[in-house]
Amino acid sequence: MSNKPAVLRQLNIKSGISKRVLKEHILYAKEAEEQQRKLDKLIANNAEEWDVKNARRILEESHRMIKDSDNRLGKAVQNLRELVLRAKSQPEFAEDVELLHAEEALEEASVHFDSKVSA
Repeated sequence: MSNKPAVLRQLNIKSGISKRVLKEHILYAKEAEEQQRKLDKLIANNAEEWDVKNARRILEESHRMIKDSDNRLGKAVQNLRELVLRAKSQPEFAEDVELLHAEEALEEASVHFDSKVSA
């Protein structure tokens, strides 16, 4: 941890990863909700079997993407948390802006990820 520029770079990278994966996860969840509404509408309107089957397939794919993004978000949060804890234990990072940004990204991603785990 003595190489401060390398650690700051890793904080920046891992913060960005956490933010990006969280954003992807939220978008996949919205897509799944939209696909569920479409499927429900098709069923209510007695649509053709092929249309209903295709809508179910798309919804299942959305759920797989949500599960994948959950896994990636968990890994990103864990990696960032470990790096933040190591950096916080070093006095030269005490008031560093990159560390503060990393902590904010960690908090945002952790709140979302932890709420998904407890649900």
